[in-house]
Amino acid sequence: MAKNIILMADVINSRRDNKKNAAGLKKIVAAVNKKKKAGIISPLTITLGDEFQTVLTDIQAGVEIILFIEELCLAQETAIKLRYVLLSGEIDTPINHKIAYGMLGEGLTKARESINYLKKSEERFHFFISQNGTRLNKFFVLFQSIVDDWRQKDHKVIIDFIRLNDYKLVAEENDKTASQMWKKRKSLKIKEYKTIKNLILGYDRLE
Repeated sequence: MAKNIILMADVINSRRDNKKNAAGLKKIVAAVNKKKKAGIISPLTITLGDEFQTVLTDIQAGVEIILFIEELCLAQETAIKLRYVLLSGEIDTPINHKIAYGMLGEGLTKARESINYLKKSEERFHFFISQNGTRLNKFFVLFQSIVDDWRQKDHKVIIDFIRLNDYKLVAEENDKTASQMWKKRKSLKIKEYKTIKNLILGYDRLE
């Protein structure tokens, strides 16, 4: 049986502010289904209030969606943090192209087990996709070490750095001096973030 690319994620510490987190996750899911639909076979669907699952066209679509969600959380200036599992696994029942619900198979079972495993660790990202999974897991250790050090009050300026790509323009946008934003870019490790992001996006082209 052919294997499918499954992405499952849940909100970390969702019980702390359940209603706010549920509303935030709903906005995230809607935005991804709209902006990334080319890579989606079965749409992102909230299953347990603080989790979603989806079936995707390929691994690259999953990687891009994870990065998109991480930056979307920054843009929304939300405190939401997600843990993610991306894997290749079998789905025994027909793929539901309207809602990622009611499907069964080893792949979905493994994704659920992996999410539960991550709850006991400090990792937020895990990939089960042969050799490329090992590489992505290592890249995302570095990715997480940067983004999880960011404070919510800096989310807007981080997005400005990502969007504008010039600390002088970011200074103008935030009514700060160029010197202040140069130092801010360095302390937030924006260069390192963009480097690891590009490595992640090009993971399958590396020797």
